[in-house]
Amino acid sequence: MRPLRIGLVYETFETYPRRTADPLDVHVEFEPETTIEGLEAAILHLGHRPVRLGSPHALLAGLAREGGGSDPLGVDVAFNLAEGLGGRNREAWAPVLLEMGGIPTIGSDALSLSFSLDKAWTNRWLAAAGVPVAPQTTFASAEEAEREELPAPFPLFVKPRWEGTAKGILASSLVTSRAELVREVVRIVTDYDQPALVEAFLPGAEYTLTLIGNDPPEVLPALQRALERKTGIGLHALEGAGRAGDGDLEHETRGILEPELESRLGELARLAFEALECRDFARVDFRLDASGRPVFLEINPLPTFAGDGTFGILAELEGVTLSEMLGRCILAGLERLGLTKDREDGRRAP
Repeated sequence: MRPLRIGLVYETFETYPRRTADPLDVHVEFEPETTIEGLEAAILHLGHRPVRLGSPHALLAGLAREGGGSDPLGVDVAFNLAEGLGGRNREAWAPVLLEMGGIPTIGSDALSLSFSLDKAWTNRWLAAAGVPVAPQTTFASAEEAEREELPAPFPLFVKPRWEGTAKGILASSLVTSRAELVREVVRIVTDYDQPALVEAFLPGAEYTLTLIGNDPPEVLPALQRALERKTGIGLHALEGAGRAGDGDLEHETRGILEPELESRLGELARLAFEALECRDFARVDFRLDASGRPVFLEINPLPTFAGDGTFGILAELEGVTLSEMLGRCILAGLERLGLTKDREDGRRAP
């Protein structure tokens, strides 16, 4: 069996020019060059060949040049980590193009990515599937925030309806009055051009769980996230991209991860993964309510693969290299696609 040519679709911090009106964290979801190099190392570790395809725009141009054919872009399969820019369908750009080009893709498909990026839709869907979610609503204007019924008593938490990587979250996202609520809704609508999601603020510990594989996915050990001591907001959400403000942030961890709690978190993470028909890998975040019950925060089927992120931490805990950890994500997709089997005459497996 010859090595597979695995295309990488990605963006870096430099892919899209920054515009004057953009918020400071507009590019926070994109990857550094070291992440692309890490995935290339993981592909080589599996005995295959990485091929850089670049951004969704580069992918579109490449497919247009090729004009179809049985071997588009010279790859057998693609690994997508492109986020896109602007709108709630941005994470679907690359998977749709790859599907149109007939290129099998590692990772979740366009529908799962778009659906899960919209937090309001995701929460309604998962609540129906039996995953606990926080009381919430959406406001698209100052007028709605001033007069509409609140989803829960203050304090409330305000964030963009369809963003990831804590984009749009500041210390001021935690609001304790109607006036503060209106201010934050206006900021989200103005800076991010989308409605604000307003939900009950959960006071307990925060955990993130990573899943790899399919039918069923393997749930890796839960990681507790540090919280900023003053606000109780996740420290990761306030760090970087100019979001922290002045002064140093003090952190704390509020929970003890008992086996029973970790088992419940894993059960809910797998339920969310399967309800949204995610594929190959994802990360799911939870927070505990006042009674210690885990409540869903968000799911990210397109998580960061940076070395200082969740995958890097898990690799260190398991005593393996980051390349080996990322290789498991790639292998999960290859197995699902039937691309780990021997192929005759170099043809792609069905």
